[in-house]
Amino acid sequence: MEHHQVAIYLAAMAAGALLGWAAPEAGPGLEHAINPVLGALLFVTFLQVPAAELVRSLRDGRFLSAALVVNFVVVPLVVAAMFAFLPSDQAVRLGVLLVLLCPCVDYVIVFSGLAGGSNRRLLAATPLLLVAQMLLLPGFLFLFMGSELADIVEAGPFLKAFLILIVIPLALAWALQAWAARRPAGQRVSDAATTTMVPLMAATLLIVVASQVPKLDDSLADVAAVIPFYIAFLLVMAFAGKAVARLFRLEAPAGRAIVFTGATRNSLVVLPLALALPDDLAVAAVVVVTQTLVEVVGMVTYVRLVPRLIPERITQPDELPARPLS
Repeated sequence: MEHHQVAIYLAAMAAGALLGWAAPEAGPGLEHAINPVLGALLFVTFLQVPAAELVRSLRDGRFLSAALVVNFVVVPLVVAAMFAFLPSDQAVRLGVLLVLLCPCVDYVIVFSGLAGGSNRRLLAATPLLLVAQMLLLPGFLFLFMGSELADIVEAGPFLKAFLILIVIPLALAWALQAWAARRPAGQRVSDAATTTMVPLMAATLLIVVASQVPKLDDSLADVAAVIPFYIAFLLVMAFAGKAVARLFRLEAPAGRAIVFTGATRNSLVVLPLALALPDDLAVAAVVVVTQTLVEVVGMVTYVRLVPRLIPERITQPDELPARPLS
């Protein structure tokens, strides 16, 4: 499965789209399954990163600084450059802002790892990124759209996502790591769990797509209007992330992780915010869902292209350390 995982993920998305079109009434039930399956996926991801390595990563000031810069300086500037060209509909603009201004804290870790990015550094940065977006999103909305809409952001969905998608899976992963270190049975369970990575990723993609496709039927014009902006964002952030990684002089795995954290957005966490909006702003939820679909396709492409964009550095002869004078 690992050798054919990209094909498996594309097939899962296609199956999800077909299921969502053929059985739209299943959408609400499937939506409730998103967090559990995503939490299981992150549990397996966390399981592969030893707790000691994660603690050491918290001391990596350069990477954490690069992650904050790419997400809360570079991304808002990119969004600001796009903002004037967005459709004039206020709900559409709000949906775009909600999703693009919040960095992903869940499956970015999986996709980054597939491309050779540093999972342990992204894991260490996750709490910081989640707290920062909770604090900064109201201010960003105020700057872009004024005070009337800045007050819609609530901490509840962010705190719920942090508990379900980060705290619980991480605690369970560390508990299993401790068991595996002491007992052969624990090691066998750990080994078995790590083999479920690809099926869980495929299940996540299938459920997300199937649950959201039915919502696109009545808003095709709005969807068509924002898709080019989401594609442009992915293209721009690939090179912007690389520039930030070079600025902070990060090695290839850390640099790839920076590209992924700058490009992936927190659509699954901000979707409850969009769904809770008044009826006159309901289109914002569809705009958020559309970003999810575009991003998943983009991430499959990123897995192939980012290692070429940031290859492993090979020391050139003229870069070898000089021999000391005798």
